[in-house]
Amino acid sequence: MSEGRRTDSISQDTLATILESAVLAPSSHNTQPWRFEISGNGVSLFADRLRALPVNDPDDRELTISCGCALLNLRVAAAHAGFTANCALLPDPEDEDLLATVSFEPFSQTVGIEDRETALFRAITRRRTYRKRFEPKQVPSGVLDTLTEAAQAEGAWFQVLESESARHQVAELVAEGDAAQWSNPSWRRELAAWMHPRRKGDGLTVPGMVAPVAQLVVRTFDMGNGVGAKDRQLADESPVIAALGTSGDGDEDWLKAGQALERVLLTSLGQGLQASYLNQPIQVAVLRPKIQHLLGSSGFPQILLRIGYPATDLPAAPRRNLQEVVETSDSRDTKAKQYGQS
Repeated sequence: MSEGRRTDSISQDTLATILESAVLAPSSHNTQPWRFEISGNGVSLFADRLRALPVNDPDDRELTISCGCALLNLRVAAAHAGFTANCALLPDPEDEDLLATVSFEPFSQTVGIEDRETALFRAITRRRTYRKRFEPKQVPSGVLDTLTEAAQAEGAWFQVLESESARHQVAELVAEGDAAQWSNPSWRRELAAWMHPRRKGDGLTVPGMVAPVAQLVVRTFDMGNGVGAKDRQLADESPVIAALGTSGDGDEDWLKAGQALERVLLTSLGQGLQASYLNQPIQVAVLRPKIQHLLGSSGFPQILLRIGYPATDLPAAPRRNLQEVVETSDSRDTKAKQYGQS
């Protein structure tokens, strides 16, 4: 980090650059359920519950985890710009949407910091949710140890399922979760509602010409058996199946899980790995205790991952414009006055 880039206060241009990285975080159905507010030299992170998934995620657990992922990206981007991001989680008990406030201060020294953060920063734009088959190549145990340390650095745990029996049981639970979700017409309608042409900037990308047909098919037909069989095979063939979890199961734990997840994903990129999710047994409430029992952990599993070496490159998922998710405190006050709010 060159000395010329450091100032006592963070510039608005730098804040914008940092937030451009924050919004590249993963989210369920690519809902991007976050809002940011710039106030002076600080940033507030809010949950955007208009983008919640009440059927798939009734407690907003995954929504909060996604916001935690965005917060980790923000921290990494700030460090790359030469600033420490001081985060206060859930600072206002009366505002459940305010998930974190962040203030910035320049590093007193940058020796060693740039090297540690640059690799993570560069990985932000290269991270993909890789739903295809991985290369048939094992991941070294030392790399898995590095991922474990990445999760622990954010207050979470990371556990690899090593036995064939455990892996097979997870694969079966994933298929069972698929069947449960697809059998629910409300779940299918919610999924279909987030299938969009790429130009919309969010959701699950479907070519514009076929989007109406795809939405109709998803809403109408229970495809749980077919989807479950495919996901079972993906799980069985994946080099690594791992769970990421926390000691508790509340909003703060979910924010920690999100930051841990994103640190694991970005660290994986540095090792040439990509990942995707097998979260069905956690999303389906009656299956989550089975995963917990299988892990033999006293904590709460939050995310199930399949990890491996990608066989091909994938395009990035679409993102909304930064202007759609960021506002200033002045603009919010103006809106409040327009609607007669105090």
